[in-house]
This record gives sequence, C-alpha cells and structure tokens, in this order.
Amino acid sequence: MTEQAAAAARSRMLIAIKALHTAVWVVQGGSIVSLPFLAWRGAFRWVGIATAVVVLHGVVLRLNGRRCPLTDLAARYTTDRRPNFDAYVPAWLAQHNRAVFIPLFLANEALVFAFWLAWPPLRAM
Repeated sequence: MTEQAAAAARSRMLIAIKALHTAVWVVQGGSIVSLPFLAWRGAFRWVGIATAVVVLHGVVLRLNGRRCPLTDLAARYTTDRRPNFDAYVPAWLAQHNRAVFIPLFLANEALVFAFWLAWPPLRAM
C-alpha cells in the first residue's frame, strides 16, 4: 500500500470514528435534554431508559479513566489533539463537556423527581 493510500485509509477510518462518536454524543445529549420533557408527559418508562443510557455511558467513561474509548481509537488515526478532534461537535463544547452536561443531567433528574412526585396517577397508588 502506498503512503497516499495509507493516508486515505486513515482518513476514512477517522471519519467513521468521528461519525460514530458524534452519534453517541447526540444520543447521550439527547437523553439528558429529553428527561424533563419525558417526565412532563408522564413517560417515566422512557425517563428510565434515558437515565440508563446516561448512567451506562458514565460507567464506560469511568472504567476507561474518564475518557471515551472512541477518543482513544480516533487518536490512533490522527495527530490532531484539538478538543473536538474525535467528534463533529463544537470545540468549546467538547472541551467543557463535563462542565455542561453533568450539572444539566443532575438538574434534569431533579425536575424528573418533581414531576414524578406531582404525577396524579402515581399519587393514587
């Protein structure tokens, strides 16, 4: 394989990893953002699923030294180390991901709990 072909293969692999990582990021962020809306609608089963997605992602990160395994995989295919080298997200958000999403997740879970306490069918139990 020529050097040019190898570089093209690395580039394609990096694009695939970034696309997958972005999809994971969207599901994670979407799960967090959807929590209060799901609770407001009384869709507590979906709240449980969204919460499980977020918690499972947190467990994976924790087991991997607080880094996403896809970040480590992407690093094999580029020397770029900007905050968003591994996903198609804004650099500022990639850099401050934890500072944005952990408080948002906790606040949304508090809202879920408030909706759960106020949900009429649950009060009848």
